[in-house]
Amino acid sequence: MSVDTIAINRQRGAFEEQASFWLFGYGSLLYKAGFPYLECRPATIRGWSRRFWQGSHDHRGTPDAPGRVATLVEEAGAVCTGMAYRVTPEVLEPLDVREKNGYLRFTTTLTFTDGGTDQGLVYIATEDNDAFLGPAPALDMAQHIARSAGPSGPNRDYLVGVAAALERLGAEDTHVATLMQALQEVEAGPETQRAGRLPARPGTA
Repeated sequence: MSVDTIAINRQRGAFEEQASFWLFGYGSLLYKAGFPYLECRPATIRGWSRRFWQGSHDHRGTPDAPGRVATLVEEAGAVCTGMAYRVTPEVLEPLDVREKNGYLRFTTTLTFTDGGTDQGLVYIATEDNDAFLGPAPALDMAQHIARSAGPSGPNRDYLVGVAAALERLGAEDTHVATLMQALQEVEAGPETQRAGRLPARPGTA
């Protein structure tokens, strides 16, 4: 089920009084910003893990057949690598529209590669939003991604874009790597899937 968070986010108000602030991207923002920014730097945030557990009814799927895209889930000790963009408040209006399907603005501490830190903004689709799909076996998620598409293009291109961006950053993400392996086997056909090379435990991707 799709959900519109535009009005909620515009009431949250973080950083809107500042001339510029940091925005943390971990999904499509890794490889396709789509907005003007003053600078960008690799960064990490702690206590969150990237997971393809959010439904996409408006970008990589449709209302009747949502795709699967990334959100963040809380995990003690986890470190999520992404890209930080220093932006002006004007970008929030179009970003709220882009992230309207269940994502809310949160503040977080960003750590940069030089060890410096700063506060920033991140959009997260929490588990209680109506578009949340939750975990599933890696093969099931890969099959879902392989068959889904929406106004922004095939769902598989989103996953491939995230994986390629993380590779460029030299970042390891077991969840994304497992999904990429599963997607490759799905696209290779049934014989490859039956070869038993996929992780057997459901929900571990």
